[in-house]
Amino acid sequence: MKRIIIGLLLLTGLSGCHIYRTYERPELSGVDSLYRVPAMTEDTMSLADFSWKELFTDTVLQQLIEKGIANNTDLNIARLKVREAEALLTSSKLAYLPSVSLTPQGTIKSIEGNSPTKTYNLAASADWELDIFGRLTNAKREAKAVLEQSQAYKQAVQTQLIATIANSYYTLLMLDKQLDISRRTAEIWAENLRVMKALKKAGQTTEMAVAQIEASKLSVDASLSSLLGVVPQRIDRSTLDMQSFPDTLSVGVPLQLLQRRPDVRQSEAALAEAFYTTNRAYSAFYPAITLSGSAGWTNAAGAIISNPGEWLFSAVGALVQPLFNRGQNIANLKVAKARQEEALLTFRQTLLNAGTEVNDALLQWQVARRRLDLDRQQIISLQSAVRSSELLMRHSSQNYLEVLTARQTLLDAELSAVSDRFEEIQGVINLYHALGGGY
Repeated sequence: MKRIIIGLLLLTGLSGCHIYRTYERPELSGVDSLYRVPAMTEDTMSLADFSWKELFTDTVLQQLIEKGIANNTDLNIARLKVREAEALLTSSKLAYLPSVSLTPQGTIKSIEGNSPTKTYNLAASADWELDIFGRLTNAKREAKAVLEQSQAYKQAVQTQLIATIANSYYTLLMLDKQLDISRRTAEIWAENLRVMKALKKAGQTTEMAVAQIEASKLSVDASLSSLLGVVPQRIDRSTLDMQSFPDTLSVGVPLQLLQRRPDVRQSEAALAEAFYTTNRAYSAFYPAITLSGSAGWTNAAGAIISNPGEWLFSAVGALVQPLFNRGQNIANLKVAKARQEEALLTFRQTLLNAGTEVNDALLQWQVARRRLDLDRQQIISLQSAVRSSELLMRHSSQNYLEVLTARQTLLDAELSAVSDRFEEIQGVINLYHALGGGY
């Protein structure tokens, strides 16, 4: 018996090298350089610190987002996955406790017509696995990692849902604005066409010029049809000019992506799950120790059946050491190690992708703002040009066609400004989503 105990202690000491270790985040070189702007990495404040209601202040949009969070099918499925993972974790925790079962039995026996003999056994049995080699511990930790994955997935679905609703809403506002400008453009081209035809009769233009203007008008008409077809039903909304966002955006430090980005958290939880799966594969090489016992009331405690009944107790200890399945255990361990390496590569790549998305969204916002500043300056200049051309037409011999051309150029600049404004808003939404905000 002493040798068995010594052997168990030695096995426990050897197994501690693998099966009891907890997951630790691997070293991630280059995390601090994920963002292109090193100076901004010193500031821990991030756009993702805002709640989605603080960022998207339009009350109509807020109502749409709340409706989406409550009714979206994908998000509701993600919530159910979290509940499922919580139940699995509870089950793995209960595995530490003994399993108790009732096993009542009764028999009636008669030999050669003699009076029947009645026996009964009212017993309860219990089995308890001693977690000396970490099989149950690693199973519990693995279930916890699965729960963290489900929670991160739920967050990913919700942040994506908020970003999609916001982007669709602002797309409608942009289309409203473009539709108004396109209608004014179509009116100008129609008037332009009438003037050109009149000038052609006077011999002041050519058939080619008229054809070009007619083609331009048809192009605007086609764009109008496309814009009207995008909105299948009427959605109450405000205007693009009423929207406001922060003038400066901060991305914080790259390390915050590990705690906030749902896909990064999900990927790291998958790595932790793979780590504990490998630990369980190590545990399979060591024996399983189970204690079993039963207690009950019986009238068949001795060789001769008698009444009344008596108490009956039994206890058994079992140690199961794998012998002939060692090859299968080795194969399972190799598979677990390979999957753990795959999970590590996926985690690192997910983090790199997150940094790239932050950089791209920040660049999109910065470029859109610069272009929008230029658009505003251009619009001011073109508005002055339109006023000048109208005055010249009234007080000189300048052709009315030049006035129409100046107005058309102004409308084109306004259309470009609307597009750049929408690009700026998209940059804010994409950056907010890339940083893991919206949850």
